[in-house]
Amino acid sequence: MRMATFISHSPAETEALGERLGRTAAAGLVIGLTGDLGAGKTQFVRGLARGLGVTARVHSPTFTLVNEYGGGRLKLFHLDLYRLETAEQIRSAGIEEFLAPDGVAVIEWVERLGAGTGKKWLPVKLEIVNESERKISYDDTGA
Repeated sequence: MRMATFISHSPAETEALGERLGRTAAAGLVIGLTGDLGAGKTQFVRGLARGLGVTARVHSPTFTLVNEYGGGRLKLFHLDLYRLETAEQIRSAGIEEFLAPDGVAVIEWVERLGAGTGKKWLPVKLEIVNESERKISYDDTGA
């Protein structure tokens, strides 16, 4: 895996990186996002949705666990595991189906899944550099 690093200077630049990935994403892609609160994970997903041709307003599914967006080139499933703390909670939430999606799945707080799933995802790490900059590291072999 070849990791690339991008320094985003604004939410718009973070969205643009997501949009670039969305334009080339293939069905079945699972993107795993890691990063602190406020690191730009949802901004990235907004751009991804735009790249897929989704016109709906994208917002974080923190309380619903999964938001599904259609109307684009592929369906987008946006998952947020922030409120789930254990592997058992994650299993009982029924997210397995989204690990091989009929479309593209993005999982915020993917590290909570752990390594035991046997599933692979495209890792994207967002780090807060300062108030306006984010360091985004990702596997660029397919993006």
